[in-house]
Amino acid sequence: MSKWEEKQVRPVLPLYLAALTWPMASLIFPPYTLGNLAIVAVCSAVVYGVARRFCPMRVVRTLVPYATGSEEVDTMLNGITANLDALHALNDAIPDTQLSHAMDRMEKAGRSIVAVVEGAPDKARQIDRFARYYLPEVVKLMSAYANLEKNGVRGENAEQIVTELRRNADTTATAFENQLDALYSAEAMDISTDIEVLDSILKSQNLTK
Repeated sequence: MSKWEEKQVRPVLPLYLAALTWPMASLIFPPYTLGNLAIVAVCSAVVYGVARRFCPMRVVRTLVPYATGSEEVDTMLNGITANLDALHALNDAIPDTQLSHAMDRMEKAGRSIVAVVEGAPDKARQIDRFARYYLPEVVKLMSAYANLEKNGVRGENAEQIVTELRRNADTTATAFENQLDALYSAEAMDISTDIEVLDSILKSQNLTK
């Protein structure tokens, strides 16, 4: 699941002050002799030590979007989320009602797929083609259409692109939804098996009519 990651960061101010000490101390103790050089170095070290005492370590909190325990799965989920965010932005930029409705379905199914795999990382292999090919390709095609709309491009080629997108949008959305359903197929089978086993136990104990 997503979580906050805390990391301690050392402040840079002590380093800056220590570095600044060298030219200032050199004005008083020109570092032309080994003794003066040692004095300047000691002054710099003292300033650094005092500054560190008054500049404690800072704790920086970073939100880790996904922490499934598998770096590969986390990378996959981050990629899917980025593409879904891009699809959402494109949906806002595309005025076509039919396409917009289909894109809503795609995004909803995609978000649910991410949620399922986040909770069960072992299912990641089932959505490999969805993550690496289908979703990025949809974003690519919708981006092409959004650019046509933005630039006011009209003509036979533009119309053909729009026609093809409209023709396939609902089918693509259904494919996304089917991908989501497939992730639950194993659970459905396990539940059915559990029910059959439970029913057999009840019957053997004369607990059912």
